[in-house]
Amino acid sequence: MKVAYFVHDLHDAAVARRVSMMQAAGLDPVILGFRRSDAIPTDIGGAPVVDLGRTADARLAQRAAAILRNRLFGGRIREAVQGCAIIVARNLESLILAVGAMGKRRSARLVYECLDIHRTLLGRRWTHRLIQSIERAYLRRIDLLITSSPAFLSNYFLPRMDPVEPPLLLENKVLRIMRPSTRPNLVREAGPPWTIGWLGMLRCRKSLEILTSLVVGSAGRIKVLIAGKPAYSEIEDFDSAVSGIDGLEYFGAYRPDDLAELYRRTHFTWAIDYFEEGLNSAWLLPNRLYEGSFHGSIPIALRQVETGAWLLNHNAGVLVDDPLRDLPLFFGPLDIPAYEAERARVDRIPTADLVTRQLDCDRMAAAMMGRAG
Repeated sequence: MKVAYFVHDLHDAAVARRVSMMQAAGLDPVILGFRRSDAIPTDIGGAPVVDLGRTADARLAQRAAAILRNRLFGGRIREAVQGCAIIVARNLESLILAVGAMGKRRSARLVYECLDIHRTLLGRRWTHRLIQSIERAYLRRIDLLITSSPAFLSNYFLPRMDPVEPPLLLENKVLRIMRPSTRPNLVREAGPPWTIGWLGMLRCRKSLEILTSLVVGSAGRIKVLIAGKPAYSEIEDFDSAVSGIDGLEYFGAYRPDDLAELYRRTHFTWAIDYFEEGLNSAWLLPNRLYEGSFHGSIPIALRQVETGAWLLNHNAGVLVDDPLRDLPLFFGPLDIPAYEAERARVDRIPTADLVTRQLDCDRMAAAMMGRAG
């Protein structure tokens, strides 16, 4: 079954993961999307790509112009979606294009995948209210909603829409479709120093400031390993901020094959995010929660957010209210037996709660096709 997949960033690793899931379930995707760099991929996992142009983070007007341009001159898009039985849109800007590509025909099913609630969807300025009204109108068009956290449903979507079909929850688990799901037994050097890993999209300035303060004030008991792609739109001075500090290392961008080695070098995973504090950051369940736990790195999370609730439900992780107050008290007396006890709690999290397998892919495809029952 042919699927058109509209995305906001062709280089987003989560896009490649979702394409792999579609292919594993027997779907045949074509990807139509914007990109955040000059490089134009010809395919993603073997699936063909239709490039819609370059856009930039935090540039709302530029992205709106890119959407309008593709709506007005959408011949390539209409050609690419011919014969697609399912059209999937990842976030609002993609949904606008997807609906435009469908035109008046309703033979294709429309699926909306939203894994983050952008701040503009919760703001009070007139521009925010305009975007929110657009979203409400387009939500009425969709057949299926896919999201990654129960809190997105309870706090955002369900108060705003009456779903035609039950929403599909697909958590950001580790993708292990064609690989063994056995968790690696990574051998770590015993601490102290204890190493906290902050891996993934690096967009939270407050996290960087807290981690730096923990390193500086720990007298060598805490180290931090940072790896991933920084969002310079949020942390303009990232490069200078991560340089010249003893105990703080920036690895740089990484590939999926680097994850095991990176997590082997950490004892703990930073699963705290203040990027949109009290809103999206309180509701999301981040990739690093699953990746860190899968690789035996103990998550550190805020007690009062959805990540903390997930860990509390699994009786694992280090939960804090104030990291700068609570973590020095935790790490100060931490010895190897206490660390091993924390590690054992993480190891008892069921692997099925951390890993995406074939069953998840089949469940996703069935819901996309309207056969979830």
